[in-house]
Amino acid sequence: MGDPSLALPGGADPAERTRELRRAHAAFTGAGLVEAPVRAVIAKSWRRCARARVSPECGARVERAEPELRAYREEHPLARVMPVFRELIGAFAASGAHLLAVCDARGSLLWVEGEPATLRRAEGLGFVPGARWAETAMGTNAPGTAVALGQPVQVFGAEHFSRRVHPWTCAAAPVRDPRTGGVLGAVDITGGDGLAHPHSLAFVQAVARAAEAQLALLSPPPAAARDTLTALGRDEALLVAGGREITLGRRHSEIMALLAHHPEGLSGDELALALYEDESVCPVTLRAEISRLRGLLGPERLLSRPYRSAAPLEADFTAVTRHLAAGAVSAALGRYPGPLLPASTAPGIVRLRRRIEDQARAAVIARADPGLLSDWVCGPWGADDPEVWRALAAALPPEGRPAALARVRSLDLELGAPRATSPQPAPS
Repeated sequence: MGDPSLALPGGADPAERTRELRRAHAAFTGAGLVEAPVRAVIAKSWRRCARARVSPECGARVERAEPELRAYREEHPLARVMPVFRELIGAFAASGAHLLAVCDARGSLLWVEGEPATLRRAEGLGFVPGARWAETAMGTNAPGTAVALGQPVQVFGAEHFSRRVHPWTCAAAPVRDPRTGGVLGAVDITGGDGLAHPHSLAFVQAVARAAEAQLALLSPPPAAARDTLTALGRDEALLVAGGREITLGRRHSEIMALLAHHPEGLSGDELALALYEDESVCPVTLRAEISRLRGLLGPERLLSRPYRSAAPLEADFTAVTRHLAAGAVSAALGRYPGPLLPASTAPGIVRLRRRIEDQARAAVIARADPGLLSDWVCGPWGADDPEVWRALAAALPPEGRPAALARVRSLDLELGAPRATSPQPAPS
């Protein structure tokens, strides 16, 4: 089953464990003290929640409503294995008054299904499709913690960071893309004390492996895939071309990012102006870089006059900008791990990076969703952004505002700006 510390210990009395955990939870949320019998995986999760300023009184918020949720689910890779989940978990969940839940890689619930009375209880908790259950939004919980760790995990009662979730027990396992190994989301079983057994985690992990096997069967062969460039949040881009994975050097990363942004191609002068801060750089310098890049990729993959990619090239940052243009802010942020080639000083990359970041930032502020705003300020690119912190304070309920407002005041002092004494009202 993997690391046994991720599952509940067998044989313990659930009632006694509940009393001990509630005392430990009160000690941590009151004074930051971790006491027995808190497992290491839960203690680490609680500390992450505290650093992210999650309140133990937090409640779930729906970030995707119809019809955006329906469209997003239809396009999500896990939609293809929902029949597997329903076949393996559906009857078990219905007979045991449990729920089957599936979330994406950001901890947003896509499907929640099961016994009707349990579904009604879960609705009162906000455990519904479209709601955000990431650790940064709802604290320690099986689906959110599973995608945060990239490992299966079981969470019992008062191990949940949010007090509202203490009556529940859940077990979840991440589901990975069989081609890339990236986490697509997680499959989860949620219910009462009947799930407080290590076998529950073994079961849900087996279901996740079955889903991955089915995805492998449904996936096209690697040769059919488009060339892709991954350059967000990385100083050295990853190019997948012709079935090969190539980590590019910094200058080659800049060249391929610019060509991905300009599929029609760039002349030598245009590419040089976009690459070099010194406009007097000799054209021979660019030709030498192109020659080295051709040697790495193969001469048939990079065309000249104008310079362009021979095969269609899909970049991660173009997917983000498409989502933003369509108003799918949650989907855009789900594919935004950080700024474009953050260490690059190439003029064309700097302009493109600033444009993408400004578009994403403006969309997050306009959406006024606490989960999206919290994700933004928890990233290194948003940690020192007072305007987004101010928007987060305005979007939070009154009891959740003090920490965000304290951060606003601290940043205003550092930047020499006027102090913000109260959040502006959230847009209606």
